[in-house]
Amino acid sequence: MVALLPLVVLVGALLWQAVVAGQALWLSAAAARAAARATAVGGDAEAAARAALPPRLERGLRVRAAADGAGVRVAVHVPAVLTSGSIATVESRAAFPEQRG
Repeated sequence: MVALLPLVVLVGALLWQAVVAGQALWLSAAAARAAARATAVGGDAEAAARAALPPRLERGLRVRAAADGAGVRVAVHVPAVLTSGSIATVESRAAFPEQRG
């Protein structure tokens, strides 16, 4: 039993890291949609993306126009479970047609 305990802890940490990475991906898509909506109505895309994210994911947030000019790209760091750093960056893209008022 004692020999298996480190393996169980390692598997648990890896599973939790997968959950955190999935949440970061999901929330980056939500932030991209919020930024695209803000851009479509002439608002601040970065502020909208920041408002859609929890504080831990706001660190390292990048919001930029998509390469083809339609929509925005939002990049978010995936926080590491066992350290205070990040393990990867996920990027999402969203676009809304420009709204005329």
